[in-house]
Amino acid sequence: MKKGFTLIEITVVVSIIVLLGTIFIINYRGGEKQFALQRSAHKLSQSLRGAQEMAMSAQIFEGSFPAGGYGISLQKDNEFYILFADLDGDGIYDDFPNPEKIEEISLENGIYISQLLPSSDNSLAITFFPPDPEIKINNNPNISASISLAFEGGQSRTVYINERGLIFSK
Repeated sequence: MKKGFTLIEITVVVSIIVLLGTIFIINYRGGEKQFALQRSAHKLSQSLRGAQEMAMSAQIFEGSFPAGGYGISLQKDNEFYILFADLDGDGIYDDFPNPEKIEEISLENGIYISQLLPSSDNSLAITFFPPDPEIKINNNPNISASISLAFEGGQSRTVYINERGLIFSK
């Protein structure tokens, strides 16, 4: 009797290795997108907390404290959001007559803002005004907001902020 492997046995083993490798690669890419989504949601939460902290510490912007505090402006379907100082006190981000933008913050590649609640014209502005800080969502106090982030054809993750300033994501 000869020792060794037949061609059929080698073909079966190679096929199994290729199949397992393919499954691993497909799952790895899906997990990579899920982690990118999770990182973007945490980054948004941290940006909201940063604006909240800037208002609580009465941080100076261009020589004075902004009349409306600090906030985050979001637009549906964008891949970025804006940290701003509400210089004119209107509760929304605008660049006229004075530029209010502090920083434009990009989400990770392929992640976009999929839903904003409550939303007016597919936009959402969340502002914080000291000393508590008072929170206004689209210039309305005492309401909560949710911001959903997603990647194309995939899952979503939502960041919530309530009327008391609690920020969390699910």
